[in-house]
Amino acid sequence: MHESPDGAAYDRLFAALSHATRRQILITLYFEGGAMGAGDIARMFEHAWPTTSRHLQVLEDAGLVTTRRQGRSRTYLLDLERIDLATRWLNWFAKPLSEHQSAPEGKP
Repeated sequence: MHESPDGAAYDRLFAALSHATRRQILITLYFEGGAMGAGDIARMFEHAWPTTSRHLQVLEDAGLVTTRRQGRSRTYLLDLERIDLATRWLNWFAKPLSEHQSAPEGKP
């Protein structure tokens, strides 16, 4: 269950989406059915595991992925609900200005 979206939640979400490597991880997770092992994700990139691990941690902190541990293995799971949060925020701007009422900061 996610926290109610606030300014900090949006900051984490869009900061996570701002990096090309993290976007590539999300795209790949999506096309792989929403789940991949940590090793499979790491093999997608030429950089060292600690770099991939940091990217995965940012995605997890933003709520875009969750992890499932089984023994020593980790599987990363895509959270489409959290991605929908970004979609809803961006779609807010697609409405004519006349349709908007004052919204609290960070909450379209």
